[in-house]
Amino acid sequence: MSTVFDPPRPWTASYAPGVPEDLAPVSGSLMDLVADSARDFPDAPALQFFGRETTYVQLSAAIERAAAGLRARGVKKGDPVAIILPNCSQHIIAFYAVLRLGAIVVEHNPLYTPRELRKQFEDHGAKHAIVWSKVAKTVQEFPEDLAVETLISVDVTKGMPGYMQLALRLPIPSLRENRRQLTERVHGATTWEEIVRHAPLDADVPGPATDDVAIIQYTSGTTGDPKGATLTHRNLLANAAQARAWIPQVTRGVGTVVYAVLPMFHAYGLTLCLTFAMSQAARLVLFPKFDPDMVLAVTKKHPATVLPAVPPIAQRLLNRAKEKGVSLAGTQIGVSGAMALDSALVEPWEAETGGYLVEGYGLSECSPVLIVNPVAPNRKAGAIGLPLPGTECRVVDPDTGEDVPQGEAGELLVRGPQVFGGYYGKPEETERVFLDGWFRTGDVVEMDEDGFFRVVDRIKELIITGGFNVAPTEVEIALRQHPAIEDAAVVGIPGANGEEVVAAVVLDGTPEFDPEEVRAFVKKVLTPYKAPRRLIVVDELPKSMIGKVMRRQVKQQILEKLNG
Repeated sequence: MSTVFDPPRPWTASYAPGVPEDLAPVSGSLMDLVADSARDFPDAPALQFFGRETTYVQLSAAIERAAAGLRARGVKKGDPVAIILPNCSQHIIAFYAVLRLGAIVVEHNPLYTPRELRKQFEDHGAKHAIVWSKVAKTVQEFPEDLAVETLISVDVTKGMPGYMQLALRLPIPSLRENRRQLTERVHGATTWEEIVRHAPLDADVPGPATDDVAIIQYTSGTTGDPKGATLTHRNLLANAAQARAWIPQVTRGVGTVVYAVLPMFHAYGLTLCLTFAMSQAARLVLFPKFDPDMVLAVTKKHPATVLPAVPPIAQRLLNRAKEKGVSLAGTQIGVSGAMALDSALVEPWEAETGGYLVEGYGLSECSPVLIVNPVAPNRKAGAIGLPLPGTECRVVDPDTGEDVPQGEAGELLVRGPQVFGGYYGKPEETERVFLDGWFRTGDVVEMDEDGFFRVVDRIKELIITGGFNVAPTEVEIALRQHPAIEDAAVVGIPGANGEEVVAAVVLDGTPEFDPEEVRAFVKKVLTPYKAPRRLIVVDELPKSMIGKVMRRQVKQQILEKLNG
């Protein structure tokens, strides 16, 4: 069994002009990203939060002060430090301040339930936490064995311009409600302002090494249970370098704008906003949540050079721009990930912006980006693209591990400088996802004659009905083509022939719905055995914070309706 590709790799012939086949090994740490940008572009805006700007030299100084404040409260090299924050300027400072001490960032979703947060704290055992004031009480109520020794509460409104902070204190019901949604009074915790009030960290305090763990990124992985992927400074530096190499037309420094509409606790938002943007000395515009009107207001003055997004965000932004008569011209590169990008969205987006909308693919275990469409005329809608420079890929039979012929479907195996070393405290889980040094993604893909990859589906989500494999994504795409259906999620439900293909569908405002007519429609698009045996109408599909349908919850929702 071959485990090494001899250059040139088959996909490199399709690379855009100026994109290298390989990159030099990285060195240093993530701290160098901010330090280099502060040295080269000290007065350039690094962060923009509700209009308030922070320059690179100001950001660097704030990181050093925050690191000193954390050190004074006992944070030391190797300590896991939980960060539970929305997108805000304090998030960026906290992230790099933790890393400056050689400690480990553990990112968390601030909208998690207490149970979900406790489960992750049980795994990583962090005794220091930097949290949104709205979440502080949840952490304070952890049981004694999970008690956090250093709890730092962050009031995100204090990162806003002064006039906004004053306005939120006015006795006006709407402003009071806005303030209530953004912040909460906390007792018994250190404030973020106390942390950043310190003198800068002593220059002789050592920073992290290249192969130190930088973050623990939680993921469901390929077996369904949440696990913490340990990503080193090397992994994340390499992925940022690969992203820069992929778009050589983007100039580093003043004028480069990146929109942080994706949550930075998610691996996708973390890499493109927290690391890539800083390495580019870009203006990072922070949005605590996706609001198309807020994004359009910024677009008028600072259109995005790079807009990391998911298809629902791109679609909503496009629709709202047309409704309000706001031009998206100047938005250069939309990067879509986390779910399949419908080719029907690409053409109107590119016509409106004059730029590109390209699909990419990655996993938390891979920092996360592995494969992206070229930002060039040869990009292929419907494909996830080409492996990034220095990334090796194989397509194998998931049962035997043997390579399959080009063009046939198989499991995607990868290796490269961005691929993680293992799950935190889970050696058996780590061993399970590697095959002779190659990471098993758990995704079924095909590679065409030009080296472009297309995802067929997740191995664990394939539906086996009557001995045939059915890819849920393929059926969902077919269902969405029906004029009565706005959205759909397909799962396998136990039945007489193994599993039945069942779909949860959201209707597009139609007063009449004929399931048999929809099934007949799908059979014209796909092989008949792939058509759903049953269609369940729901008001909405359960989705993650980035808009990805959560099929496990869909399955539970369907079972409850069928058994109710």
